[in-house]
Amino acid sequence: MTTELRQLCPDDWADWYGKLERAFGGTPEAPEERALWRRLGEPERCLDLRDDGETVGTAGAYSFRLTVPGGAVLPVAGITLVSVQPTHRRRGLLRAMMRRQLADVRDRGEALAVLTASEPAIYGRFGYGAASEAVSLSLDTLRQSVRVPEGADAVRLRLVDPEAGLADCEKVYGQLVPGRPGMLARQPHWERLPLLDPEADRDGAGPLLCVLAEVAGEVRGYARYAVKAGWDGGGPDGTVVLRDVEALDPVVYAALWRYLFGIDLTSRLTVRNRPADDPLLHLVDDMRRCRIGVRESLFVRLVEAGEALAARTYAAPLDVVLDVADPFCPWNEGRWRLTGDEKGASCERTADPADLALSVRELGAAYLGGFTLDALAAAGRVRELRPGALREASVAFGAYRKPWLPHGF
Repeated sequence: MTTELRQLCPDDWADWYGKLERAFGGTPEAPEERALWRRLGEPERCLDLRDDGETVGTAGAYSFRLTVPGGAVLPVAGITLVSVQPTHRRRGLLRAMMRRQLADVRDRGEALAVLTASEPAIYGRFGYGAASEAVSLSLDTLRQSVRVPEGADAVRLRLVDPEAGLADCEKVYGQLVPGRPGMLARQPHWERLPLLDPEADRDGAGPLLCVLAEVAGEVRGYARYAVKAGWDGGGPDGTVVLRDVEALDPVVYAALWRYLFGIDLTSRLTVRNRPADDPLLHLVDDMRRCRIGVRESLFVRLVEAGEALAARTYAAPLDVVLDVADPFCPWNEGRWRLTGDEKGASCERTADPADLALSVRELGAAYLGGFTLDALAAAGRVRELRPGALREASVAFGAYRKPWLPHGF
């Protein structure tokens, strides 16, 4: 076998993307989906692994900006479109693409790489740590209600065409990005992603709907959803399939949820991706009727460990020496002195004795504040070398809000 790993030629996109679809089961996407992903694609950041002239492996990256604790929005590489054809597995090809990709990310000056994983077990060996959670909910909307704060009755709700409401929704979304780690600032054309609504993917639901929430004429929140009609022997039994819901203040947020719970001819609401600390669970009057599922969402990889650790702030004063293991990106290996607080941080090489020992994977898992160093230590993945260092660092790495990735890529 003679393979060649090269940058994707834009003219080869259709064939290259077709090989990716085949590796993921062979079902072609709807034309509107494929067209959008082509528009979003960055061929100059895509790798085309060929064997005898045929594509057998793919990997790509998007140029994103991601919020980190403290509110800074950093340039990051969004790793995506990774596949190896079934005829070429277990030959080290994925490892070769990951190594080349991380070197390219470093050359571009991006200190972080992030991804979502179809198979999470794959990416730990390349230094990616699960850093945030996504909560799925199935809510009984007949036997519980939403308790709204004072002022909710003054919120005006207005149904609009999703296309017509897009600019207002994006304005709200943009204001929320700096306030939560893990959120992506939308780059050009990414605002189209929430509007994708192929009929084949609706699973019996109707078309996408959009409701805007206004206060004194200003749009301060929105929800996008569909309704799946259903009937049983007792009457209507439909489902509200919620795509996304966002608001700039608690009153508007509660008013939107009250609206969603009260849609006629429905008895339940489902949503696949909400933050781990979503206030909805404190709005409902019966949490037991909320079927909750939790899974990992965003994976984080520190490409330049010192730069990445200095780019975020810390919830408490911190002065700790980290002994970092990173055989896949050896430039990160060794001891780093991290000092910081809620105003800023620095991270420099040091010869001082280490306080904590961990791999870059654990740093990725703790980086956004979604998982604690203490919990990782309890799993045997972080070693405390100076008594008290673990508690200090675990508190400092915490975030004001739980990290959350609003949409995949």
